[in-house]
Amino acid sequence: MTIKQLRAFIAVARTLSFAEASVRVHLSQPALSLAIKKLEESLGGRLFNRTTRTIALTPEGDVLLPIAERLMAEWDSVEEELHQRFALQLGKIAVAAMPSFASSLLPQALLRYRKLYPRINIEVHDVIAEQVVDMVRQNRVEVGVTFDPGASDDLLFRPLFSDEFIAVLPPGHPDANRNPLPWQQLLQHDFITLQRPSSLRLLMERQLAEQGMAPRVAFEAHQLATVGRMVATGLGVSAVPALCRQQMQELGACCVSLAEPSISRRVGILTRSNHQLSVAARALIDVLSETFKK
Repeated sequence: MTIKQLRAFIAVARTLSFAEASVRVHLSQPALSLAIKKLEESLGGRLFNRTTRTIALTPEGDVLLPIAERLMAEWDSVEEELHQRFALQLGKIAVAAMPSFASSLLPQALLRYRKLYPRINIEVHDVIAEQVVDMVRQNRVEVGVTFDPGASDDLLFRPLFSDEFIAVLPPGHPDANRNPLPWQQLLQHDFITLQRPSSLRLLMERQLAEQGMAPRVAFEAHQLATVGRMVATGLGVSAVPALCRQQMQELGACCVSLAEPSISRRVGILTRSNHQLSVAARALIDVLSETFKK
């Protein structure tokens, strides 16, 4: 039983005329008769009683008609929805982004995407960098924006830009006017940082160790917002990716550039490798790339 055969059956059942039905379904009368014949053969019996002058449904045809019409209505609905999804006129995608990106740069990309595809709904998960990786890997979201997680067989990373660490200082700090501020000078003060196993902390400590330097950690926190508030209160200093500059300043801290050494990490788009993305997700990746790639 095929869609073509069901359309032919409904047309004949509603018109009780092969000539009129053939016009409705855009088939020649021989092709229409063949479609009805094959449908009857597949079901195992006659659906129409035919004479030289009249056509009427058999009892089995009467049973099939409402079922066939329901099936065709559902098929047409699915077909229309898929056409709209492929044309980016309907759909929904989920994206995960680390909070520093989600709260600062992502909105401008979403605004651009919304103007292009106003009927696509987007669900944003602002989660820590490590959780972005997990959500993409577990197929909970199609697209992630995070720091480079390193080589992986099941993930594909498309770099957008490099994000350098900046110094975070309390208001009125004597080094607030030094721009850039050497790491060696920053590390003379009590340091506030994220708890291990934060990938940002591990990156910072590893690259500082290569230069023979290490922070004098006085306080640790789980969230960057807490780090910023503690610095603003005067408990110490910190260093965070430049993506967090606006967040740190809103919390009351001062931010300056860092040098000697320059520590940075690539930010990019994360998807599953060897996995077919939806049309809407591919369009979002294009918008992200056009908006931020340097």
